[in-house]
Amino acid sequence: MYQPSDARYATMRYNRCGRSGLLLPAIALGLWHNFGGVDSRENARAMIRRAFDLGITHFDLANNYGPPPGSAEETFGYVLRHDLAAYRDELIIATKAGYEMWPGPYGNWGSRKYLIASLDQSLRRMGLEYVDIFYHHRPDPATPLEETMRALDQIVRSGKALYVGISSYGPEQTRQATQLLRDLGTPCLIHQPNYNLFDRWIEDGLLDVVRDEGLGCIVFSPLAQGLLTDRYLEAIPADSRAAKPHGALRPEQITPQRREQLRRLNALAQARGQTLAQLALTWVLRRPEITSALIGASRVAQIEDAVGALDAAPLSAEELAAIDRIVAA
Repeated sequence: MYQPSDARYATMRYNRCGRSGLLLPAIALGLWHNFGGVDSRENARAMIRRAFDLGITHFDLANNYGPPPGSAEETFGYVLRHDLAAYRDELIIATKAGYEMWPGPYGNWGSRKYLIASLDQSLRRMGLEYVDIFYHHRPDPATPLEETMRALDQIVRSGKALYVGISSYGPEQTRQATQLLRDLGTPCLIHQPNYNLFDRWIEDGLLDVVRDEGLGCIVFSPLAQGLLTDRYLEAIPADSRAAKPHGALRPEQITPQRREQLRRLNALAQARGQTLAQLALTWVLRRPEITSALIGASRVAQIEDAVGALDAAPLSAEELAAIDRIVAA
């Protein structure tokens, strides 16, 4: 029987999520890839257990994570039943809805019909009465924002989620959504955008809104889908995300120019006594607006490496300038 480490809270850093009472671990585990029905359930189980041993209390899912869609939630539900049921109150479990999940006009985007039905399905797959955070996964250009936010408000009032958040909303959309939820009496807890050394779009206004509105911010793809690791410095490994037919990182993205940037960043990381992945996480977490970095993993060692980033010294002004030069090259 699984017994979590007694030292699981000894070294993890927990950050306050905006202007709320909730603390999140600086490193959280996302189940976007490697936890689906096509993946090894025992490997997924080992990663989730090890993450919890290291103080990672936040596990992030979505209705469409797999493949096939829904299977990551089923995998997490299995691990929860067999290993973590006794520790439910130590966990922050999140899921989302916003992408296509079933045929017809009611299985996508941001209508009240879709969001509530999708969450009900997610709860059944995971065997839960509620999730801690429920997100609208992406903006819906056709559904009125008021309807989507009222659905999130209803979900909290129904007890199916403790908090709600939004993902991939732009600055003005975020400000509007936050105001609508505040007026409804269900504050927006958190925003989940993508952010990494190569993709810095949130610095153009969104982080200002997050700070002004008192939101938490948990960033996904802080390692650029695994690109910001030492796996692609020379070639594309056969077992890597870029080699998978269903992966989000494609081989054509790893150009000779990009590989040269990775080598130079890796050299900078080594000079600091870090891996490239640790450097990328240290860089993301340097900003006070960032509550947590949401990592993916395919094996236990990657989770251990990511948590090791929290031991590093802050990046100096000279190191930050050197990173900017490399990325701009």
